[in-house]
Amino acid sequence: MADVGPVLVHGYDPPAGGRWADNAIPGKLAAFDRGTGDEIWMSPCEVGYGRGFGAGFGRNEDVIVLGPGSTGHRIARMALGTGELVDVGEIDAFDEALVYPDLCVCLSPKRVWALESEDLVESWSHSRAGERYRSLCRAGDRLFLVYTHEKSRRQGVLSLNVKTGKGRRQLLAPTQPVIHQLASDDRGMAILASDLESALPPELLTEYLVKTADDDLGSAGRLALVAMDPESAEGDAPLWYESIESHSGPELPDESVTADSGKLYLVRGAHLEVRDMLTGRPLGDWTIPGLDERVGWQVCQGAGLLAEETRISVFELPA
Repeated sequence: MADVGPVLVHGYDPPAGGRWADNAIPGKLAAFDRGTGDEIWMSPCEVGYGRGFGAGFGRNEDVIVLGPGSTGHRIARMALGTGELVDVGEIDAFDEALVYPDLCVCLSPKRVWALESEDLVESWSHSRAGERYRSLCRAGDRLFLVYTHEKSRRQGVLSLNVKTGKGRRQLLAPTQPVIHQLASDDRGMAILASDLESALPPELLTEYLVKTADDDLGSAGRLALVAMDPESAEGDAPLWYESIESHSGPELPDESVTADSGKLYLVRGAHLEVRDMLTGRPLGDWTIPGLDERVGWQVCQGAGLLAEETRISVFELPA
């Protein structure tokens, strides 16, 4: 879902018996009116399901979809108004991809690279020995990567210039046991991690330890939520930080974060909390039916798009 235009849904029809001939599940793409939910078009898609998937809007009234096909990974462009296939090409396998009007960014364990959204050709690539890449997000011209240092097996965050793949900058040293998720918009970036103490610079760590000296729960039942300025570097103070209680434990938490339009959304099961990205100030919270059963969740310009296994819903979010 973008600021305007239809809601796009990528799905599939399960075959009789639930078995396919290979590991790539054939897909289809549909466009729905964002106000009424009426179907505008539905079309078979050259990209299906399997290892890695990404989708989004291009710059020329088109849709870009990346993922596995029957003969390997593919990137496809389809007309936004009709669903007609415009272009398709073979690409390297990936685990995660982000699609923007100017480019697509793909991530595999040993490499991160960008493809031009218009002609689908690779524009830059980044890799470094001893690093294993886990996930990514974008804030303006900065691309943020979660990576594991292979010797220490600890995780950190680094950033690149999203246009060139250069300007490498360490944002968080590889000291975290696990970084669960990144979330960002043009104003800020948030990290959901397992250990707040190792995420704070020394001057804030002392302050935090004094505040939590009498905390009975301790760090074992908590997650670290840290918001950073996109131009920050290692050692800079965060915009704000918070230690949040995890309802399911810090190793495999149910909690997740999404960022949009200067706000950070924290999901806890079916409960949604919203904070100001720059200050952490609470702006509201509410329960959304089906959010705890989500297979997809996105926030865009005050609206929430929720995908369950067999149902799509769009919500107006009060905050």
